[in-house]
Parts: sequence; C-alpha cells; structure tokens
Amino acid sequence: MIKIQYKMKLNRKLNLQNPQRFTEKIQWYKLNYRTKVMTQCADKYSVREYVKSKGLSSILNELYSVYNAVEEIDIKSLPEKFVIKTTNGSGTNYFCKDKNKFPLEKVKKSLNDWLNRNIFSSGREWSYKNIVPKIIVEELLEDLGNPFEGINDYKFLCFNGAAKYVVLDVDRLKDHKRNIYDTNWNLINVSTDHSNIQYPVEKPEGLDQMLKIANKLAEDFPFIRVDLYWVNNKVYFGELTFYPWTGYVQFEPDKFDFELGREFNLPKVKRG
Repeated sequence: MIKIQYKMKLNRKLNLQNPQRFTEKIQWYKLNYRTKVMTQCADKYSVREYVKSKGLSSILNELYSVYNAVEEIDIKSLPEKFVIKTTNGSGTNYFCKDKNKFPLEKVKKSLNDWLNRNIFSSGREWSYKNIVPKIIVEELLEDLGNPFEGINDYKFLCFNGAAKYVVLDVDRLKDHKRNIYDTNWNLINVSTDHSNIQYPVEKPEGLDQMLKIANKLAEDFPFIRVDLYWVNNKVYFGELTFYPWTGYVQFEPDKFDFELGREFNLPKVKRG
C-alpha cells in the first residue's frame, strides 16, 4: 500500500531497500521502527504524561475535560473559549471562541466520525494504530499581537535528539503559508505544498528556549517532529509527529528531500 501511495502522490518509485530521500526514509520508518512510547506520543492525551516525564509540564496548556464519547460532553461546564479535539488523529479539532455560538450538534457528528477513524488505515502511520480514541478539551491559545491569523506553529525537525530545521506554519485557518529555516533562523530557499511567506519574519524571542525543549522531547527517537508555540512570551506544547506530511511531500527544489534524508540515520529494525 505504501509503495502504491508513494507512486500516486509523488510520481516516482519508492526505494525501501536503500532509501536516500527523507520521504523514503519516513516510509521505511513506518514499517520498521515501532515502539510503545511512539503510540503514547502520537496520542493527544497520553502525550501529556510523556511531556511531564521530561520535566516540561510547564509548557502544557490547561486541560479542561476528557471524554470517552460525544454523549459525555457537558458544554455548560466548559469555559467560554476552548479547543475540542480527538486524541487519535491530526487536524481533528474545533476552536471555540464563543460558547454561545458553538454548533455543538454539528461538532458532535464530526467528533464521532473522527473517533471511528484510524489514520493507520489511510497512510499506514503505525504510531496511530493502537490509540484508544478519546475527546479532550483544552485551553484556547490566542496571540492578539500576531500579524498572522491565529498562532504561529513552530515545527522542529529533530534527528537523533537534535533539531536541524524549523518549519514555520502561519495563517493555518485562512491562507496557510509555510517557511523553512535553519536553527539560526536563516531562511531556507525551499517550498512545499503551501506558498512561502512573502516578507521577512522576525526570529521569535523564544527560539533558543524552544530549541532546548525540542531537543529534550526528541532525545528518545531517531526522528521526530516537535511542534511548539510561542505565545505571549511563553512556550506551549503542540504535538509530536513521527511521519510529517505522511511522508508524501514534494519539496522544491527536490534536492532538499535528499538533504533531509542525509540527516536521517536509519536505526536498526525495531518492533517492540
């Protein structure tokens, strides 16, 4: 299935015997490196305990509620603003800025669909396979001084416990744009499936702090993407991802796929 998908998405044959590209190594990673802690970290609820185990509980946003089913949702007990999401997916969330206008019944239907969806089936992303799906409600982070829509998402590509690149996603809910930087905040001349930001973006004041945190969260894995936010002069945790873009992303120029691939030293096969 992975070979078929890779060919359909990127119009080239997948090399699993001697992978050189980052996108190829991500496919190898799906198939050959599997540990229980990866499942914990892919779960949007249990990952909180992993973050705490690293002594980083201060970067977690507030958790309001945890539900096993949509019928348990008690909207009256929730604050005026919140984020509601399922624990077994990516992008499976709703942002509520005014509880009185929140379309709860419509949201319940989507949440139910998401609870019954297994990402493993679509992209063979193994870390999602054994997650017990739940619904969580968390604090809504807002950065009112941000020139972009919403909050900026800083995604650190970490290899063997060291961040090498920072992917900046902005305007996620409006006109999604993306830049890639090195860890000194030098812009890399590369694009993906979203257009680049058309003007310079200042280095976040918390970059050094975020780098230290990303390296700490990444230290147990051959590769992981650590997503963080810098909001109102504070670092917040986003999520941990083992297979960014499902490994089906076209970099322009194409050579960047190989540059990332050289950073990714494949481990021994592990299926614990």
